[in-house]
Amino acid sequence: MTTFVLVPGFWLGAWAWEDVTRELRSAGHEVHPVTLPGLADRAAEATPEVDLEAHIADLVRLLEDGDLRDVVLVGHSGANAPVTAVGDRCPERIARVVYVDAAPMPAGASVLGFNPPEVQEAWRKSVATDGDGWLLPLPDFGPEDLAGLDDEQLTRMRTKCTPQPFRTAAQSLQRPDPTPDVPRSVIATTFSPQDVQAMIDSGDPAFAVLAGVDLHHLPTGHWPMLSRPADLAALLADIAG
Repeated sequence: MTTFVLVPGFWLGAWAWEDVTRELRSAGHEVHPVTLPGLADRAAEATPEVDLEAHIADLVRLLEDGDLRDVVLVGHSGANAPVTAVGDRCPERIARVVYVDAAPMPAGASVLGFNPPEVQEAWRKSVATDGDGWLLPLPDFGPEDLAGLDDEQLTRMRTKCTPQPFRTAAQSLQRPDPTPDVPRSVIATTFSPQDVQAMIDSGDPAFAVLAGVDLHHLPTGHWPMLSRPADLAALLADIAG
C-alpha cells in the first residue's frame, strides 16, 4: 500500500481528484486529495496575502499533523512549486514527488515567470481587470490543453473552478543549496518525454533540475485526472512501485 497526497493545479480543488482517488483507494492505497487555501471548498480563506508560502505551509502541516511518511506527493500543473518546496523541506517524509504535466521548479523561479511573456501579460491584465488586483480568474484554454474533455467535464470545470490567489503564481520559489536527493517523476500529457530531454540537452540552467527525472507519457490534455483518471491512477500506482 502507498500513501498518496494529490495536489491540484491552479483553480482546482480536491474535487478534481475524485475519480483518481476512487481508483487508487479501490486498489488498497491511502489517498489524501488536497484543496489548498483560498480555492474550491476553501475559497472563503482567499485573501490578497495568500501566497506560495501559505500553500507550502498548508502541505507541510498536512504531512506533520497526520504523521504521513513514505508519501508519494503528486502535483498537477501549477502545484509544481509547492510540491517541489515540500520535497525540499520534508524529505524524510517523501518517497517520491510526481509532477503531472509539470516539472520541478528551479530556485528563484515562479509559475508566472515560467510562462511565455504573452501569457504573463494576459494573466496580469486579467488580475487587474477581473480579479480585484489579487485574484487570477480561470483563463480561456486552447484545444490542446482541453483534449479529452467532453462537454460535461468542461461544464464541471467551468462551474467548479475558482480564481487563484495571484501571489501563489507570482512569488518566487526558495530552495536550499544543495537540494535533498528526493526521487522525482514527470508524467507528461501535453508534451512528450522527448520534449523534456530536449530541454535538458539545451544547457539552459533553468532546466538543470530535470536531469535524472523519471519520465512517463500519458497523452491527453492538461487535466488527465478528468480526461483519463483510471489510466492516471494506474500510472501513479506503477510509479510508486
